[in-house]
Amino acid sequence: MEALTKPDVILTHESDLDGFVAGHLLRRLAKHLFQDEVRLEAWNTQAWKQRPLKEKVAWVCDFSFEARLDRPNWIIVDHHPTELSPKAAHLIHDSNKSAALLCYDLCRSHGLHNESLDRLVQLTDVGDLFRETHPDFGLSQDYAALVKTYQFWNLSKLVDGNLERLLDHPLLGVIKAKREIEDPLGLAWSRQRMTEVSPGVACVDIAVGNANLIVHALLNDPDTRYRVLATLVKKASTGVVVSLRSRDGEALRIAQKLQGGGHPNAAGATLPRSIQSIPDAIEYLRRLLNPQPVQLATFAAAPTELSLDV
Repeated sequence: MEALTKPDVILTHESDLDGFVAGHLLRRLAKHLFQDEVRLEAWNTQAWKQRPLKEKVAWVCDFSFEARLDRPNWIIVDHHPTELSPKAAHLIHDSNKSAALLCYDLCRSHGLHNESLDRLVQLTDVGDLFRETHPDFGLSQDYAALVKTYQFWNLSKLVDGNLERLLDHPLLGVIKAKREIEDPLGLAWSRQRMTEVSPGVACVDIAVGNANLIVHALLNDPDTRYRVLATLVKKASTGVVVSLRSRDGEALRIAQKLQGGGHPNAAGATLPRSIQSIPDAIEYLRRLLNPQPVQLATFAAAPTELSLDV
């Protein structure tokens, strides 16, 4: 890769551990290369779509590559599906790696690596790509829950931007206890509360527990007849957010219908601002995913008289 240009800003995904680790890794790389603290911004998906892109140079990670990011001197490090090929930007893309691992590869190429980061990035990769057969899958989900539970910037303050401090952090004990106590209760509760919105798609009500792990368990349950399971969350700043999970790649297809995106089996979207409640969201999904067939007008044939002149 050609020499990197100092970015005006580093932009990352706010809502998960992958964006957290990837963004902080790029910031460390920028400090190493340019001996300066580059501003790090974290955005949720909906706000990201509306953010003006005024910077001449930026590094972006864990956001899908799209046409508006195809700018000279911009570097995009990502793993989400994309059909675009960059013409001006530099795209570092691999759908088989998390954004954190891709950013760490970049850091390692400049001599920035250690055993603690090796381990943290591995756990982030296992959790974000939902590698359920990996022996550390359960632990990876505890690490992933740190950002979900304590939020991006609170966690960043706790570790003072030092990623290594996340390893074996005392808060993981809280996450583990919540998982062991809450998840079985939440799974039993949610199993009885799946609302069909279309054939093969249902909304799952979550009371307590890790929503991702509960939905994952339901998808693995042979008694679950739905291919796609959705969870709905009402957020004051953005409205209703829908998270979609599947086992056959259907989640992304549904998310795209909702103007969202993500991975084939883990995707999501923010519903229109006019949808302000969970019941309204369920009805909206029903209307969108069950389009009414076009009614063709029928015309009664008027009787005709046939006369023959002899």
